[in-house]
Amino acid sequence: MHKFRDRNILKHYMKKIIIVVLVFQISQLLNAQPERPVWSKTKAGNWYVLQGWLRGCDFIPSTAINQLEMWQESTFDTATISRELGYAKSIGLNCMRVFLHHLAWEEDKKGFLNRMDQYLTIADAKNIKTIFVFFDDCWNESYHAGKQPDPKPGIHNSGWLRDPGKLLYSDSTLMSLLEKYVKDVLTHFKNDKRILLWDLYNEPGNSNYKNKSMPLLKNIFLWSRLVNPIQPLSAGVWNQDLDSLNRFQFASSDVITYHNYDVEEIHQKAIDSLKKYGRPLICTEYMARLRNSTFFSIMPMLKKENIAAINWGLVSGKTNTKYAWDTPMPDGSEPKIWFHDIFRSDGTPYSLKETEFIKSLTGAK
Repeated sequence: MHKFRDRNILKHYMKKIIIVVLVFQISQLLNAQPERPVWSKTKAGNWYVLQGWLRGCDFIPSTAINQLEMWQESTFDTATISRELGYAKSIGLNCMRVFLHHLAWEEDKKGFLNRMDQYLTIADAKNIKTIFVFFDDCWNESYHAGKQPDPKPGIHNSGWLRDPGKLLYSDSTLMSLLEKYVKDVLTHFKNDKRILLWDLYNEPGNSNYKNKSMPLLKNIFLWSRLVNPIQPLSAGVWNQDLDSLNRFQFASSDVITYHNYDVEEIHQKAIDSLKKYGRPLICTEYMARLRNSTFFSIMPMLKKENIAAINWGLVSGKTNTKYAWDTPMPDGSEPKIWFHDIFRSDGTPYSLKETEFIKSLTGAK
């Protein structure tokens, strides 16, 4: 008799447990955020019309050698950021592309988001919108929190950091951390109109990673679509030989972003080939004087084509991007022709002729 009663009690509780589990699962399904689709071409086009002609720079303050030095609390330099964005405003630039780094968030999540907000407040006060970049496959593969290295004299981007770099392939827990990072940042700023665009991954496949970058590239698009920010999502194409990566980027991006450091004729051919996708075009890197990609040759073409024109470098500083990629000057002497950048740290233009020309295109007084 007792065994029979115990069995009935057990069945009763098992039914309750099953009901609770089913209710929880149904609740999870009902509350789950669906992955939003890629914007239609019409939606992307309508969004772009509202922006007007976008022009700006890839920006890091001259006092920072890399993304960590820009975003860590001890070296977050609002005075320099404000002053140098003022230089940009003075020549009519209206957007900046700014790189983040997950380690700055991992070390200080709340502070990192607060510093992003401070940056946006400074930029918005100067009528400058922001493109934030999450991941990057360029330059140094390793990094650490705390004090960053000093620049190597005459070496282009001697301290710039990949993110996540080689750690992704040695730490099996990192992908989960990166998901939390991306979702935290996007959720915090998903409705922020000061942000123009989320550039999810800079030059995926660079540093000879090639298709090793595909899993992270696919994941960040998935994570971002689940959050569903009001801003468009993109990841720029930069190397025509990376077929599978390029196909995925074109298929997944709301607007097409791309890099091109070639002369006018070759750049124009690239534009013509990108037009077939029927989406707004945003050039997120151009202008390398020694390669004859200059403001004089490229910026008018981009304006004519209504393509956002974002060149590498605003103020010459610790990144050393006035030196060419493959032409180091170890004595740190002044290059005869700057590779990138527009201003010296005191606000003096590298070339007054250049800044006057930029102002003629932007309508700055």
